Amino acid sequence: MIVQDARVLRDDFIPKEVVHRDSEVQELSRALEPLVENEQARNVLLYGPPGTGKTCLSQYVMDKLEEELLDFNYMYINCWENYNRFKVLYKALEGIGKTLQVHRQSTPTDELYSKLKDYDRAPYVLILDEVDQLEDEKVLYDLQGLDNVHIVMIANTQESVFYNMDDRVRSRLIDSKRIQFKAYTSDQLQDILMDRAEWGLDSSAIDSSLIKKIALSSEGDARIAIGVLRAAARMAEERDEDEITREMIQEAVPEAKDNNRKKNEEKLNKHQEKLYEIVNEEGEIQPGDLYENYREAMDDPKSDRMLRKYLQKMDHYNLINSEGEGRWRKYREVE
Repeated sequence: MIVQDARVLRDDFIPKEVVHRDSEVQELSRALEPLVENEQARNVLLYGPPGTGKTCLSQYVMDKLEEELLDFNYMYINCWENYNRFKVLYKALEGIGKTLQVHRQSTPTDELYSKLKDYDRAPYVLILDEVDQLEDEKVLYDLQGLDNVHIVMIANTQESVFYNMDDRVRSRLIDSKRIQFKAYTSDQLQDILMDRAEWGLDSSAIDSSLIKKIALSSEGDARIAIGVLRAAARMAEERDEDEITREMIQEAVPEAKDNNRKKNEEKLNKHQEKLYEIVNEEGEIQPGDLYENYREAMDDPKSDRMLRKYLQKMDHYNLINSEGEGRWRKYREVE
């Protein structure tokens, strides 16, 4: 058995130390420091490409706050899955054990908000991942106005959050602390993988030259890099080998990228799925034709603004490609 701790090889594992994100950890910690004195903290936006450690770091800092504060709560909410006001408020109440009397089918959304507004105990931080996927931004306005609730937003770009945002909501959030995450360099990914290998694998399971090979193949995306290491370790165990070989890495790279793509495909809602299907069927298509084909296929079509947000998200996750601006924009399938 070369795997000593399989948890470490998961891309959602929260390490004891976050490698190559010291300044980002410090910035987020400083923004939330007023909570230690039971004061209001700044709202925060973490932004950067996929696989740059935004989600991991946010939860890492929350865990550190839990160690420091006797009374403190936080809740992670993925807005790709919880995309409307009701779903976000429900998850927020779930994090403080206030959903006992809530019925998903019949409880009015405003009642959920009132329950959260009545919360007056320990500081409560909501991590809103994929915040640019919210269909109803009013919930951000709601949350920002609550005394004991603080929000950490996560997105791929600043523009995807604030572009075309309702003026009332933007005025509440425009002064949020913004922390940028850049893609990892190959050397940084090597360090991350070395740590994961040290914690999760037998000491002789993988050579440093193969760690470098994984890093170079992962295009700055830590999720893909960790996925390659995990896939290669699985291959070694299935083949009853004592170490990971170069051939295993060569097999694991496309497997990990394909798995990452499938995970992203599984996140798509029915509207995104239809857009994705049309782009792949056409191979290349302009926005006007894409929206027209989409509306013909859907009984409850979304607005052009929401469709642009969907397509931008799919582009960020390399499910489709886009090029050009405005009337010259085109969407293409990924080969």
